[in-house]
Amino acid sequence: MAEKFQFDLVSPEKLLYSAHAEQVVVPGVEGDFGVLAGHAPLISIVRTGLVEVKGSEDGDMRIFVRGGLAEVTPAGLTLLAEEAMPFEDLSAADLDGRIKNLEEDVADARDEKARNRASEALDQLRQVRALLN
Repeated sequence: MAEKFQFDLVSPEKLLYSAHAEQVVVPGVEGDFGVLAGHAPLISIVRTGLVEVKGSEDGDMRIFVRGGLAEVTPAGLTLLAEEAMPFEDLSAADLDGRIKNLEEDVADARDEKARNRASEALDQLRQVRALLN
């Protein structure tokens, strides 16, 4: 059995989830990265996507997150997410509405930087939406 480490998922308002896990895969801005017990210290910006928790007391799960920051320390992994919810709670209609809003943001962007930011978020959300099919 693999060694476990502490994983905490936090929103700006409260602790959303806390458990010991064997592995957590985080959608970092430079690519997904897996965290195991004893992982080297790391701080990463989190992009919109799915966090995969493996081997926790609650079993394996996937959690939708929209942006945030992940910090790996000797004590474990803390993920501060702008928004988070169990993947099972996402509906296609909700994601379609979010995608439509981002499409409008891309079209209405006032400068290239805003357009690129909205376009990147749109691509990430479309990837999550594809997982519901």
